[in-house]
Amino acid sequence: MSSPPIQWYPGHIAKAEQQLKRNLDKVDLVIEVRDARIPLATGHPHLNRWISGKQHLLVINRRDMVTPAARVAWEAWFKARGQRTVWCDAKAGTGVKQVQQAAIRAGDQLNERRRNRGMRPRPVRALTLGFPNVGKSALINRLVKQKVVASARRAGVTRTLRWVRLGQDLDLLDAPGVLPPRLDDQQAALHLALCDDIGQAAYDGELVAQAFLNLLMALQPQEASGVGLALLESRYGVPLEGATQDPVFWLEAVAERHTSGDTARMAQRLLDDFRKSALGSIALELPA
Repeated sequence: MSSPPIQWYPGHIAKAEQQLKRNLDKVDLVIEVRDARIPLATGHPHLNRWISGKQHLLVINRRDMVTPAARVAWEAWFKARGQRTVWCDAKAGTGVKQVQQAAIRAGDQLNERRRNRGMRPRPVRALTLGFPNVGKSALINRLVKQKVVASARRAGVTRTLRWVRLGQDLDLLDAPGVLPPRLDDQQAALHLALCDDIGQAAYDGELVAQAFLNLLMALQPQEASGVGLALLESRYGVPLEGATQDPVFWLEAVAERHTSGDTARMAQRLLDDFRKSALGSIALELPA
């Protein structure tokens, strides 16, 4: 990724992480939410340290935005590492019941241990944790079956911690998105920018759009990625030949056709089209 590097750590995230650490002792289960398009880039490097000794449920959201082949490949990859995954589309509600059932099962195990110690059972206390804009709040709203927390497909909507009661079995703590203070892996940072999982102030839209074109070219030979270059060519009316060598030229040519030569506006349009799946279901990351 070209300079300047992608970095984003606004004040509300730093404050949220401090609040998060103070509340970790109160929870029994951590429900970690990741983005199906980039399940590695949306994994927090400090997670294992935070959840030490607690049950961990990994939820991969936006399953609708990747190919079935990509999902199968990632399920096998995580299973080989001893990590069970639950895949969902929080916006549509697909798979949300499975998330709830998995959380309640974790609560049953907790309460069995409490009974064995002579203690009364209680609702399981679960923390929803993940990067900004991976769909945590949308998932909670689906679980509760009403809009109890603000939800939008942009980073930084949730800014404070809030408890939500889900029936008699589960209490959920909705936390703001958390990021590491520094994004050392710039390829992962690019993926976060492409999926709108960090604020737009962190990156140059034209540079990210150019890098996106190169990434599509690299992914195209892998069928599971879902990259269809023919769809891009038909949508924008400009052949992609040579775009790998000169993505700037392709972006300028497309801008001439669609945005009166405004490459910044065309770059934003390209990114928006990807983010709303207008370019198809595309997995930006696949297991090695």
